[in-house]
Amino acid sequence: MTVKRKIQIVLDLAMTVMLLVLMAYGLVGEAAHEWIGTAMFLLFILHHILNRQWYKNLVKSRYSAIRILGTVIDFLLLIIMIFQAVSGIMMAKHTFTFLSMDTGMSSARILHLMGAYWGFVLMSLHLGLHWNTILAVIRKSTHIKKSSVIRAVILRTGAVLLAMYGAYAFMERQLGSYMFLRNHFVFFDINESLIFFFIDFFAIMVFFVCIGHYVSIMLKKIPEHKLSTNERGMK
Repeated sequence: MTVKRKIQIVLDLAMTVMLLVLMAYGLVGEAAHEWIGTAMFLLFILHHILNRQWYKNLVKSRYSAIRILGTVIDFLLLIIMIFQAVSGIMMAKHTFTFLSMDTGMSSARILHLMGAYWGFVLMSLHLGLHWNTILAVIRKSTHIKKSSVIRAVILRTGAVLLAMYGAYAFMERQLGSYMFLRNHFVFFDINESLIFFFIDFFAIMVFFVCIGHYVSIMLKKIPEHKLSTNERGMK
């Protein structure tokens, strides 16, 4: 495994952990949220620099259904992360205070709220679409051989049960109301243990990872088509 690949793995793992911590805004504190958010955006930029070949390949090769979906999700994540950075800077009280603005705070807060939950869901789907690749990299880096049938069944059953709990937690914590702005304020129980909060959000992440993974399996069965010259020119 190349050094670049190892850096990418560590980078992606760090961003995943940071994402979970950022969702606990009301429990970790405002200052920690801002600093972790800043670090997350910097890692996101580095992630795109290391994967710059992806941009070069956008108009090359075949476009399957799974590639189209993955490309759409990736661009949506890019847009959301930019909006999160801008709105975060506008509201900053501990970082980038010299760039903070006195106007547009209400709009920035709403954008930041909606972007946080959409970003969480889309990033989880992104992981799910690439889950087989992630597993292959983990096995290669840790020298773990393919699981036995019994172990595979146990792991998949555990993942399904965790995903089911994640679906329940998604509804119980009303994440959909924040994503579609039916609720403009997030309620945090300050007495809630961070451990239980992270368990819930990790389960929600697993739920959407599973959705992304099984959607990718179905979409891979759809025949690919070659981009025409006109389609390439529009990309």
